[in-house]
Formats: sequence, C-alpha cells, structure tokens
Amino acid sequence: MHTLVYADGAEAARAFFRDVLGWPHVDAGGWLIFRTGSSELGVHPTTDEHGGQTWSTHQHHEISLMCDDIEEAVAELSAKGVHFTRDIRDDGFGLTTKLPVPGAGRCCSTSRCIHWRTTSNR
Repeated sequence: MHTLVYADGAEAARAFFRDVLGWPHVDAGGWLIFRTGSSELGVHPTTDEHGGQTWSTHQHHEISLMCDDIEEAVAELSAKGVHFTRDIRDDGFGLTTKLPVPGAGRCCSTSRCIHWRTTSNR
C-alpha cells in the first residue's frame, strides 16, 4: 500500500517523519518517500453502538503508525521535542494520546500504533 499525506506544511511534515521519527526514505526528486513497514487497512462505521451507548464521528481517514510501547514511544518523542496535546488514556481499544505532526495536523498514539486524523472527505 502506498499512503499519501497532503500537508499544508509539506517540508515540516517531511522533516518530522525523517528527523523525529527517523524513518528511512529515498529522495524521489525532492519528494521524500518513506519506508513505513507493514501495513493494514480497516474500515470503521461513522455511527455504531458500544456498551449500550451510540457514538458517531464524521467521515475521515486515519493513518496508524505502529509502536510496541506507548509509554516508551512518548518518552522517546518527548526527548526529541514533540509536545503531546493530551495525556495517555484508555479508549477501550488501547491506550491513546495525541501529538501534532508539524505542517500536517495531529496524531493519536495507541499502545500498538499512532493515528493521524486527516480532514473529512465529504
């Protein structure tokens, strides 16, 4: 799977993935292409019921970046200057937190992955 990130601050986003996350990449004529490892795709409803409660969200996409230990990932990224926008919490599917991706929006990190929410595609 080839994932595309459209960012208002493309250079800042590329620098984050390259310098902060340390992802290997190739330079394809000024466009950095990052090796992101294995991938998977899940499709979730925008409205559902869980534990007797109905919930909903707007139509959007999220990119999940895998990590093995959220506390370790938060400590490592914090040491590199990343400022998280909320504390780690249990969202029922895993522990999560949120962090900004410079020039490209915010991410949500879970105990197994980091999510990056993009804009609605409506």
